[in-house]
Amino acid sequence: MIEILSQGGPLLYVIALCGIVATLVFLERALHLHRARIRSEDFLNGIFNNIRRGNIDEALNLCSETPGPVASLMKTAILHRHNDATNLRAALDDIGSAELMRVERRLVVITAIAQITPLLGLLGTVAAMIRALLIMNQQAPLVPMADLAAWLMQALVTTAAGLSVAIPAYAAFHFLANRVERIVIDMERASTEIMGFITGDYSVTDTPTTTESHHENTDSNT
Repeated sequence: MIEILSQGGPLLYVIALCGIVATLVFLERALHLHRARIRSEDFLNGIFNNIRRGNIDEALNLCSETPGPVASLMKTAILHRHNDATNLRAALDDIGSAELMRVERRLVVITAIAQITPLLGLLGTVAAMIRALLIMNQQAPLVPMADLAAWLMQALVTTAAGLSVAIPAYAAFHFLANRVERIVIDMERASTEIMGFITGDYSVTDTPTTTESHHENTDSNT
């Protein structure tokens, strides 16, 4: 196998680098999305109970310690709990958009690699075939088969390498996109429950805590 790959030419190294980048991004995103999705119903019920008992600081601390966009939505709602429904909805929409961008971050890298690597393989194939045809034209009618076979091998290896990276990259993207979609559904459901609680059953009367900062997830990939 190593001997075959060694005949792939310089574009093979570019394709291999794309494969490594796609793998690293996939692992980082998969871990991040796994941490971001929590049992939102249990989390919200716990926060609601704390708020009903007047434990605002404890509720904020739980939101800060819990990863994921649902916790950020809940924390934003607590900080804006004395606003009217319109301003509260606007605050939730803003933090929701920011969290959505955070969970979708770097997915475009995997998509780009899935689209580019087959083209790189095709480029390597075309370049190798052109070189093979030049050899045939220059040395005809006695063409050394060893030289011709080397360029034909490079053409096939680059094509196979490009597809070998692109196919798993496509699968990885759809896997992550499915995870993101589930998180978005959790966010929408949580936002509705939060709005209903804050604007309906909410009865805590203490002053808002304006010094609290929004919680942000920490990526494992630096």
